Amino acid sequence: MAKKRVPDWLNSPLWSSPSEQHRFSSAVPEPPEQPPSPPPLTIKQDPPSIQHSRTNHNHNHNAIAIATSSSSSSASTSSADENSHSRQAQSQANLLAELSRKVIDMRELRRIASQGIPDVSGLRSTVWKIFLGYLPPDRGLWSSELAKKRSQYKRFKQEILINPSEITRRMCNSGNYDADEVKCETRGILSRSQITHGEHPLSLGKTSIWNQFFQDTDIIEQIDRDVKRTHPDMPFFCGDSQLAKSNQEALKNILIIFAKLNPGIRYVQGMNEVLAPLFYVFKNDPDEENAAFSEADTFFCFVELLSGFRDNFCQQLDNSIVGIRSTITRLSQLLKEHDEELWRHLEVMTKVNPQFYAFRWITLLLTQDFSFVDILRIWDTLISDPDGPQE
Repeated sequence: MAKKRVPDWLNSPLWSSPSEQHRFSSAVPEPPEQPPSPPPLTIKQDPPSIQHSRTNHNHNHNAIAIATSSSSSSASTSSADENSHSRQAQSQANLLAELSRKVIDMRELRRIASQGIPDVSGLRSTVWKIFLGYLPPDRGLWSSELAKKRSQYKRFKQEILINPSEITRRMCNSGNYDADEVKCETRGILSRSQITHGEHPLSLGKTSIWNQFFQDTDIIEQIDRDVKRTHPDMPFFCGDSQLAKSNQEALKNILIIFAKLNPGIRYVQGMNEVLAPLFYVFKNDPDEENAAFSEADTFFCFVELLSGFRDNFCQQLDNSIVGIRSTITRLSQLLKEHDEELWRHLEVMTKVNPQFYAFRWITLLLTQDFSFVDILRIWDTLISDPDGPQE
């Protein structure tokens, strides 16, 4: 049986070039002043080393040799940077041309984006939303779709993140009570007759809103701990600044709402890591309106992203054909097919269980194995794959 051909994007020179290293100007005007953003992300490169000879050469000769080597290295680096800049400029032009169509050619957009999306003009934010199904290919529908989804998320927050005391108070406010009860209400205290058994804080009934609230407490506390540990080296996510606290609150809201709307999965540790790149990209969109609604946009894109591999987070499905063990087995088979020598070294000679390295790769989409700037570049290719990130 013939081996499958390695995908074209894997051989792209962009994988080995500093695709995110330089930001270049565009025709789009500078966005209005926004909250402080994290320091620019760069790919660190080690300076070229100079090999010193142990032989006894003339001092001037050494100086000339070192200067020549340094000049040559500098010219080489400059040439590589210019090539990278040129590729990004071409990619930006191609993406803008494709996004300007009335109906976007998804196949062509995926081809361009799989080579890397320049981090300018909000391109990555827009393209990711399209690939994740949040924005339709027809640009004429964008305004109505965004308005509908953002309004829906606002209702989710109002209905799901509300404290049971407020639910009870609103229910009582909608009824008719006598003067004594109204007097209690004006003092902020509910009379005993206003509180039904299902709404009592000590009720253990399955329909009790308080019982459900206390059951959710453990999950909410876990989400809070994980969110505070998300990318601790990035001021955007961690620290005492107002920006970091605001972003943490947005991540918590998204994960709590997701957990309550998906009782079969709830919240699983690590979901915060998958959520972070989406929120970072959408929050830093230079379009002021898009940035303001980044929490809502991130929620729906997060749901779409997880829908392709959510079974990996469900413990009850671990041993099924759609569970994580089956997925790891498929990864092992692909490794054997494309690089049998490496597969044999890992699983035959050293007997390394694929679960030791592949479990985190698959469930967290490589977010814990690369620098943040590299994650964004890798996700360009993962998200642009028509079969989904996991495939």
